[in-house]
Amino acid sequence: MTPNESEALEAFERLGLTSYEAKVFIGLHQIGSGTARDVARVVDVPRSQVYSVAESLEERGLLEVQQSSPIRYRPVSVEEARTTLEERFEREQERAFDYVSTVKQEPNGEETQEDIWTVRGRSRVDDRIADILSAADRRLLFGARLPELVTPQIEQTLEKRAAAGVEVVVVSSSDAVRDRLGALDGVTVDTPPAHRESDQRSGRIAIVDDDSLLLSVVDNDGSETAIWSSNSLFASVLIQLIEASDETLEKSN
Repeated sequence: MTPNESEALEAFERLGLTSYEAKVFIGLHQIGSGTARDVARVVDVPRSQVYSVAESLEERGLLEVQQSSPIRYRPVSVEEARTTLEERFEREQERAFDYVSTVKQEPNGEETQEDIWTVRGRSRVDDRIADILSAADRRLLFGARLPELVTPQIEQTLEKRAAAGVEVVVVSSSDAVRDRLGALDGVTVDTPPAHRESDQRSGRIAIVDDDSLLLSVVDNDGSETAIWSSNSLFASVLIQLIEASDETLEKSN
């Protein structure tokens, strides 16, 4: 069995076919049509099993049966099979998620969400930051230590929120970040407090409307991990602590 054939069999199994079903379907396409004996000669499926497998494939709409003696089988075209499996996948997906929607627990008024979440991986942090910034109604602060942490998606989100009348402030020790984002209409740039200049592990910060917060750190290998919280008491308190700490240390200096 070639590696490509092995991968194809695994793919068919992920689409819902059994190993034998996938082998018989592929085998029939190899020979065009044939009896159970013919199929067993080209695929690793016992002849005694071909009959029940073929019956299952017929029920799935993936092959046709010629009522002759002996019985012959013919696979449907590749395009017809592709459409059949796609439609089945869509039906099963709809059925599965419709059920989840009916049983998921709705907020009971006491607590709408967990206080704090963790996100790992650069692309996932990118998406979470963009989501948090997009929800800003009054004010947002975005900070990034490194230019590569400012994605086009984040840049576009900052520009859109500024155009919507949101107060947008960008903080960075990087000239490149300040120059790039400072060129956006309605965006104010600033440098971080002096006591944070030596920080070499921080990644990004996003503060939105005093009730949503994301903080990330960048590891030595460049990977990024963030904690975030939105519309929670945890976020409000942490934001107050960060702002109070910066103000106190700046005054002491």
